[in-house]
Amino acid sequence: MSNMSTSYAKIVKDGLWYNNPGLVQLLGLCPLLAVSSSFINALGLGLATTLVMVCSNVSISLIRNLVRPELRIPVFVMIIASFVTIIELAMNAYLHELYKVLGIFIPLIVTNCIIIARAEAFAAKNDPVRSLTDGFMMGLGFTLVLLLIGGAREIVGFGTLFSQADLMFGPAFANLTIVFSEDYPGFLLAILPPGAFICLGVLIAIKNLIDQRLANSPAGQTIPDNIQTPKTEATTN
Repeated sequence: MSNMSTSYAKIVKDGLWYNNPGLVQLLGLCPLLAVSSSFINALGLGLATTLVMVCSNVSISLIRNLVRPELRIPVFVMIIASFVTIIELAMNAYLHELYKVLGIFIPLIVTNCIIIARAEAFAAKNDPVRSLTDGFMMGLGFTLVLLLIGGAREIVGFGTLFSQADLMFGPAFANLTIVFSEDYPGFLLAILPPGAFICLGVLIAIKNLIDQRLANSPAGQTIPDNIQTPKTEATTN
C-alpha cells in the first residue's frame, strides 16, 4: 500500500538531518569508517552507494505490488546486487585506479544496511518518485557524512586535502591537492580505525548539540523530533 502522506520536504529533511543514515540511524558503519581515510575515497564510495540506493529504490517501488510478501527480501537483495554489479564493472572499466583503492567495499554495497533498510521501510510502501527522492536524499546524507569524516581525517592525518583527485576526475586534476604544511609529520591515529570512530563520535555530538539548542530555541516547537529507526532496519552492517 502506498504511503502518499509522506511529503517531499519531510523526505529531504529526514535524509539530510533528522534521520541521517550515518549520524542517526548509524547504518553502514563498516564502509563509512573503513574507506573514509581521504576525501576522494569517501566521495567515490558515497557516489556509488547513492547511485545504487536511487536505482534500487525506484525498481523496488515499481514492483512492490507484484512481489509476494514472503519473497520480498530475496527479491530486494537480487535487485540491489544487480545494480552493484553494474556499478562495480563500470568503475573497474573507467575508474580502475579508484576501483582498486576501494577494493572489496564496492561489492560489499550489496550488504549495506542502509540500502536494504530503505527498500523495506520506504520504497516498498511508496510511489517511484517519492522512492527516488528518498534514495537520493538518504544517499546524499550518507555521502556528506563520508566527506566530512574523510576530509577531516585526511587533513589531520596527512596535512592535505583532495589528494589523488586524478583517480576520480582524471590526470587534469592531479594538481588539485591542497598541502597545508610541507613539513607536516602526519598523525597516524587519524588514518587508523580509532581515528574514524573518534571523528564520527565528534560529528554525532555536534549534531546532538545543534538539535538540543534548536529544540530550546523560541522556534523549537516547529522543529520535528528525530525520527526513530524503523524496527525493520538493522543497526549494524
